[in-house]
Amino acid sequence: MIEVVAPGPYATVQDLGRPGLAHLGVPCSGAADAPGLRLANRLVGNPEGLAAVELTYGTARLRFLDGAWVALAGAPVTSEAGMGAPFWVPAGGELRFGPPAWGLRTYVAVRGGIAVEPVLGSRSTDSLSGLGPEPLRAGTLLPVGPPQGEIATDLAPPPPPRPAVLRLVPGPRDDWFVPGAPAALCARPYRVTQDSNRVGVRLRGPELVRARQGELPSEGMVLGAVQVPPSGQPIVFLADHPPTGGYPVIAVVRDADIPVAAQLRPGDEVRFTLRSHH
Repeated sequence: MIEVVAPGPYATVQDLGRPGLAHLGVPCSGAADAPGLRLANRLVGNPEGLAAVELTYGTARLRFLDGAWVALAGAPVTSEAGMGAPFWVPAGGELRFGPPAWGLRTYVAVRGGIAVEPVLGSRSTDSLSGLGPEPLRAGTLLPVGPPQGEIATDLAPPPPPRPAVLRLVPGPRDDWFVPGAPAALCARPYRVTQDSNRVGVRLRGPELVRARQGELPSEGMVLGAVQVPPSGQPIVFLADHPPTGGYPVIAVVRDADIPVAAQLRPGDEVRFTLRSHH
């Protein structure tokens, strides 16, 4: 059992989400930086999809009522243990996390996984729909499941910060914008705003001008969609994005760059590059 002494700015339980239910109106949710979750789990011998704690901007405290093997991955926080290698926390031990040197989200995996009650096959907290366990708060108790595999012996040093460049695939609604809008999206950097969250990264920068008035009927939305509301300021959808939406999507971030988007923090600059249709 783990007691949350302090959750930091925002902390949740996350696994790989609820894929395949969007046709029922259920978002996928899951870890915003899925490779970070997978790595943390591998390091303590868990299957990659087990639930872990997702910290937002570190600054949390966790007390272990029972001894446990733990590993950290994602945004590199300061702690008593370090990143990218399994370590033992004795019964009664407390982990304290400082703010990350870069990035936003850190994954705390425990051997056996966080064993809160699943909802629709997942233990993920969905901040948009409210499915899954509530966001963590002081006093929350997290059960831990039984071990399922061998602890990794290899070390996994945290990767250096990747350039904040998001590669795009054009469309599907780029025809809703003036011909120069895709070039404007890629011409200058955008800055991440304070109202970004697990639903999406909200950006401020060059305005993307529409060629059509009105709004689309609601249609399916995908992870990484760059949706443009009437303000002309783009939003990059993350793990808790809605399954449908009515604002046009000018482009979609490539799957490989979703973890980069998930680690952007308010004030960061980000650039886009666009692959041509050919």
